[in-house]
Amino acid sequence: MNIEIGIDTMDREAIAGGLSRLLADSYTLYLKTHNYHWNVTGPHFNTLHTMFETQYTELATAVDEIAERIRTLGVKAPGSYAAFAQLASVDEASGDENAEDMIRALVAGQEAVVRTAREAFPAAERANDEPTADLLTQRMQIHEKNAWMLRSMLDH
Repeated sequence: MNIEIGIDTMDREAIAGGLSRLLADSYTLYLKTHNYHWNVTGPHFNTLHTMFETQYTELATAVDEIAERIRTLGVKAPGSYAAFAQLASVDEASGDENAEDMIRALVAGQEAVVRTAREAFPAAERANDEPTADLLTQRMQIHEKNAWMLRSMLDH
């Protein structure tokens, strides 16, 4: 079926490619954050356990929104660990890290998602794809704030 939303096929595919990388990074960060939620220990357990839960819960909603935007553009959304591993710039985690290393890893993950969203922005902007640009802007704001909050936990 032909998609006539004012964005040509090549632009929709380019935008969806950037969103697919954002989806992979977001899902990998979701998994890493959930892993840390389960496995964090130490004197700041309750604070970190709660913070990690807030962040992975928000990411669970985000991955659905990103995938649905990809589908709206007429492209299949990646949805397997293999596809995510190929597309993601966020590293997986073992869960064996200490609390401070978990925080540092999540800062790096949050910042990586911001960079991925920022890299996807020009294709959306060139095609006047305001819904995607809005989604990317929201994701950047959330991940920049999360990175700041996590970095603040490292100030001694």
